[in-house]
Amino acid sequence: MLKTTIKITISDYLENVSLSRSLNTARTYRNALGSFTATLEAIGIDIENTMASQASEDWIADFSTALKSYAPASERLYLTAVTGWYEFLAAERLADINIPRIRLLIRQRARRPGQRLPQFPREHIESVLQYAINLTKAPAKDEREHLRNLRDRSFLLTLADTGLRVHEACNLRRGDLDWNEGRAQLVGKGDRESLVRFSRRAISALREYLFARAKLDGASGKPLSALPLFARHDRGAGNKVLPITTTTGRAIVHQRTRESLGSEHQGVITPHSFRHYFVTTVLRASGGNLKLAQELARHRNITVTQRYAHLSDDELDWGYYEIFDS
Repeated sequence: MLKTTIKITISDYLENVSLSRSLNTARTYRNALGSFTATLEAIGIDIENTMASQASEDWIADFSTALKSYAPASERLYLTAVTGWYEFLAAERLADINIPRIRLLIRQRARRPGQRLPQFPREHIESVLQYAINLTKAPAKDEREHLRNLRDRSFLLTLADTGLRVHEACNLRRGDLDWNEGRAQLVGKGDRESLVRFSRRAISALREYLFARAKLDGASGKPLSALPLFARHDRGAGNKVLPITTTTGRAIVHQRTRESLGSEHQGVITPHSFRHYFVTTVLRASGGNLKLAQELARHRNITVTQRYAHLSDDELDWGYYEIFDS
């Protein structure tokens, strides 16, 4: 049998998916296998040198644990994508895989879509945002760290004040924004176009970040409008202006949450927490205007807005005692 590494099989599997599934599905599967790869690396698996024949069913359990910061529906979708990879290994006789055991491990560990949303205390989100705002005052050891601080501040403010999903924020280009109007035009599912509005503080943070990035952007040789709004600033990117991935977007939230609130909150507050914060902020400020929140959050169905709009226990306590003990 030809010696084939884990990395090669993942590449081959994704190529098969791209030939047989839609563009959106192929993109989702790539993201899923990217997260799976990151999990393998985190548990010490060298995918470039580990043979496919050494693939372990237990890896799906590690991956399921790593997905707890994702929405339940995304968790299920990513596990389905990785199960497909295991099935690919079995079908190609590249590894001896017990597919029923894979499915059992998933049933034991994965959450069911439709679970009640976790509760995210507003004060925790606001503490993270205040920490992000103060990142400009934080000492930076080099230019890359300075740019990361500016990027992360503008990224977190963008999530909180626009309601953008993490992949939507990561995919933004400079040219998507109308800086005078403070808006961005998005094309979503089913080629639906929608306007996303940016707050003054998010626009101000973005301007400061891009001003600091001007030299790097100018040397890219590409039109500014085609460059990513949020770029990588790590050694791997070098002097190239490369967009951040959704994995990086989640890592920004996890890192800044840990720094501002402590490690016990890492993984509890996720990019989706900021979307929840956005919807509830609109509802609170508008006196519970569900239609306004639905339109600004770009929910097709108002029942989705209602699901996001539940009050936390802390908010219910505050409201009760404000009424009866004031």
